[in-house]
Amino acid sequence: MDAETVVHTGGCHCKSVRWKVVAPSSVVAWDCNCSDCSMRANTHFVVPADNFHLLGDSSKFITTYTFGTHTAKHTFCKICGITSFYHPRSNPDGVAVTFRCVDPGTLTHIEIRKADGKNWESWFNKSDISSFSKVQELGHR
Repeated sequence: MDAETVVHTGGCHCKSVRWKVVAPSSVVAWDCNCSDCSMRANTHFVVPADNFHLLGDSSKFITTYTFGTHTAKHTFCKICGITSFYHPRSNPDGVAVTFRCVDPGTLTHIEIRKADGKNWESWFNKSDISSFSKVQELGHR
């Protein structure tokens, strides 16, 4: 996946939560079938946590939901309820960004991969998702 690194901006529906993220213009997004992601139709790409930054006073509009192992931190806007990003169980050192919440103009390609969250342990051990929150040279995934 050779792509230039760009600064994406985005956020929730009501624009109370805004962020910027440094990531390739071409990303791999994960379509997860776990009980939470499937209900929200959340498809997300993962970046190192240091590449993600909340803007302005966004943090005061965020609330968090956890379940199961409580490793994943599902964040959403207190006003409109949109999950524009969260901290995934698969990548506790990263941030999962909902690709549909990225402002138009910077994502040039989105490759959708399936994540079997219903069978998380066996899927995780076979997947390469954990590498996406590591800082790497572009084109080396």
